[in-house]
Amino acid sequence: MRNLTLLTDLYQLTMGQGYFNEGKHEQRAVFDVFFRPNRLITYSVAAGMEQAAEYLENLHFSEDDLAYLRTLGMFSEDYLACLKDLRFTGDVRAVREGEIVFPYEPIFTVSAPMLEAQLAETALLTFINHQTLIASKAAKICAAAGGGVMEFGLRRAQGADAGIYGARAAIIGGCVGTSNVYAGKLFGVPVSGTMAHSWVMNFPSELEAFRAYANSFPTGCLLLVDTYDTLRSGVPNAITVFRELREKGYEPVGIRLDSGDLAYLSKKAREMLDEAGFDRAIICASGDLDETLIRSLKEQGARIDTWGVGTKLITSADMPALGGVYKLAAVFENGREVPKIKLSDTTEKITNPGVKEVYRIYDKKTDKALADLIVRAGETIDEEKPLTIFHPVDTWKKMTIEHFRVRSLREDLFRGGKRVAPARSLSGIAAYRREEQARFWEEYLRQDMPHIYKVDLSDGLYRLKQRLVESFGSHGGSVPCSDCTAKGM
Repeated sequence: MRNLTLLTDLYQLTMGQGYFNEGKHEQRAVFDVFFRPNRLITYSVAAGMEQAAEYLENLHFSEDDLAYLRTLGMFSEDYLACLKDLRFTGDVRAVREGEIVFPYEPIFTVSAPMLEAQLAETALLTFINHQTLIASKAAKICAAAGGGVMEFGLRRAQGADAGIYGARAAIIGGCVGTSNVYAGKLFGVPVSGTMAHSWVMNFPSELEAFRAYANSFPTGCLLLVDTYDTLRSGVPNAITVFRELREKGYEPVGIRLDSGDLAYLSKKAREMLDEAGFDRAIICASGDLDETLIRSLKEQGARIDTWGVGTKLITSADMPALGGVYKLAAVFENGREVPKIKLSDTTEKITNPGVKEVYRIYDKKTDKALADLIVRAGETIDEEKPLTIFHPVDTWKKMTIEHFRVRSLREDLFRGGKRVAPARSLSGIAAYRREEQARFWEEYLRQDMPHIYKVDLSDGLYRLKQRLVESFGSHGGSVPCSDCTAKGM
């Protein structure tokens, strides 16, 4: 396990020095990870929590780390001595990987001594922002394709880690395999891939190239047919080799199209394969695909069975950053919670203060998700009584729900610095994502003009937020919380 403690911004360390000087480094603090909405976010798939947990488990400054920090000439020796002994001792509540999440919801909450919590910010955001972004992009691509998507993006990823953990996130989002062999070994997921155009070009003829490949892989023969001319040479030569394979007792897998008019070529190739008796041979398509192009191809009647998606998935080309943030929600003074709030001229950037919990509300009859409710820690929802929720800004927009069940979206990941939630298999995480995504009406998840899923605040949290906003001028962003209990989360 790599020691990534210095995977941080310098200002985390300088603030740490300041907290140490002011005697605040051991003060209990609560930070929330959440993301704000934009026009491209309809929903997101939470990911990266496993790597975040591994980071916290291994949080420590090595002698080399401290020696490097000493060369910066910025930090006192007593502060560096404090860092030498630093380990994560706090609590974490987080959504499970694969959870369907929405803007403003705290998906990862750290409650720890201020120095520990502050130092963790940059690395936690690195893991969660990136993998949530790619998992969400994958989910949208896979929804458009209806399944059968393979992640092919390693060569276009922004670095090795982005390729490795992007592949992991893509599997969470719904991809059935990856071309990334290292990720396949590391995470135990299926790997896929056959040949490149260079293979075909390296033989005297396309037919000889196909024959050579079939000889090496008779049980897994999928041929790339667009190196020269897809319909006049590629598909006919593939059919010739497929017949030779069948005579030897093998069945071909299929063909891959990587360029050209994929709708037209796939339809013509399907006709040719079927007429030749290879109706079970699949057609795989690749080449700068994303959910928009895949939807268009399907609308055009393309006969494509599986999809290889690379660049636009691994880079999330239309939205290259999630924009998740890590904001202070509360500190504890003498065991009592003091909620904190960040104000802004932009209403959407005002944070939700205090220690919170998140509930998802399901219709009992359909088991479909109706809304999410962010509440103050300790608040409960009575499933036996009608529940009225309201828009957190336009409060006149209200809805009363009856015959529902609720579920807490988050679980304890750490208590007292010890991990308490199990590490889950990648296949198990992907299965959980499928199950939970199926509990949403299609209207909430569609790409074009989706119905906005409700994420509301409880009456108690709304009143606390309004009180803090109104008192900001005289209290500097926080007010003592007279009814907060002395608990750390």
